[in-house]
Parts: sequence; structure tokens; C-alpha cells
Amino acid sequence: MDDEVMTPLSPDECWEMLREEEFARLAFRMVDEVHITPINYAVDHDTLLFRSAGGDKLLAVAMGSEVALEIDRFDEDHARSVVVRGSARILDEHEEHRAENLPLRPWVGTVKYNVVEITPRVVTGRAFRLSRPWLHMTLHE
Repeated sequence: MDDEVMTPLSPDECWEMLREEEFARLAFRMVDEVHITPINYAVDHDTLLFRSAGGDKLLAVAMGSEVALEIDRFDEDHARSVVVRGSARILDEHEEHRAENLPLRPWVGTVKYNVVEITPRVVTGRAFRLSRPWLHMTLHE
């Protein structure tokens, strides 16, 4: 990122970042409301998997809601963000084993038997050079 404030990430860079991270925010629609919730996930070839207990998230998937997933990372000078848009489905009992071969374990002690697959329709990413001038200000006394 030379002098550009924002540069797009290539598809390969987006997938590399998706493979390196495991925490994301999942957005979905329930009737006339948009919800967003944190999840942990893992990449399985060209899809994403996450585990879920019952609730709004699983109900939205069962109802065919389109989903969006976002990950980001930043340091003092740079930020990156990847957004995945696509469809989600609950894996049947013959496919759930796919999650066992991935580093996909619940972060909290709740039981999450359901495995959900997100099939991306669009994957985009952006990298930003941050200026954040308030970090470099000095107070005058």
C-alpha cells in the first residue's frame, strides 16, 4: 500500500486472511430485522463452516436467509477487512464430519451440535493505511 489510503485485496489475499483468522461477525436477516453476531469459523476448501446451537441464527439459516460474514485486523498503521456474502445451510448428519477435520471448536462451553456451511457468492477485501492523527497529537500545557 504505497500512497493509496485504501487498496482492494485480491481474492487470494482474502482467502489467505480467512484461513488465518477464526473469529468473525455473521449478519443475517430474521423477517424484517437484520442481526449480527460473533462466531468462530473455519475454512473448508472454498466454503466456511461454523457450529451453532438452536436460536435465531440457526432459524435464519433454516429459513434460507442470505448471510454476510466479516473479519478484520488492524495495528497502529494498517487495517484489513474481508467480507463474504452468500448462502448458508445446515449440514446433514452425513456431512457434519467435515467439521471434525478442521480447527473448529466452540470457544464457549455451550453444546453446538449443528454445523452450518456458508457458500460464498462474493468475497471482497480492502486494506487501509491508517493515519489516526489523534494518536500523534501532543497536549500543550
